[in-house]
Amino acid sequence: MTPTLIPRVRSVSLAAMALGMALALGSGLATAQDKAPVGYVKNVKGTATVTTDGQVVQAQAGTPLHQGSALKTAAESSMGVIFKDNTLMSFGPSTELTVDEYLYEPGEGKLKLGARMGKGTLNYVSGVIAKLQPEAVTVKTPTGMIGVRGTQFMLKVVEE
Repeated sequence: MTPTLIPRVRSVSLAAMALGMALALGSGLATAQDKAPVGYVKNVKGTATVTTDGQVVQAQAGTPLHQGSALKTAAESSMGVIFKDNTLMSFGPSTELTVDEYLYEPGEGKLKLGARMGKGTLNYVSGVIAKLQPEAVTVKTPTGMIGVRGTQFMLKVVEE
């Protein structure tokens, strides 16, 4: 190697090391879409969207849901979703709901389903989480919070 090439080799080497370190450090900051889905869209009538990490996709059967996904139906539309624990949620027209928390590891006793509903209508049918640990399921609304203690409920949130 000539002395003039040594700085270039070092700069490439340092750049490669810096890139490797950045990738290693950044790997802990995976987006929701990099993780396994917590559920899926089961059916859609009309227009509905799923927004995850800022990416909006038209909902259709099979669209994955992740922790943090925002679900939205348009006027005169509806959507049904199913979660890994077999919780079913059906949304009516002009509904907005965000999956704030979802943890389903029943073998380790780690169960949690937390959602936030801004407006619209929801029909909820309990899955395994609510049956094993009812206090682990909550749905927040602009004026309160619902704790699931049964197997099914309906909710209507009206904008003020």
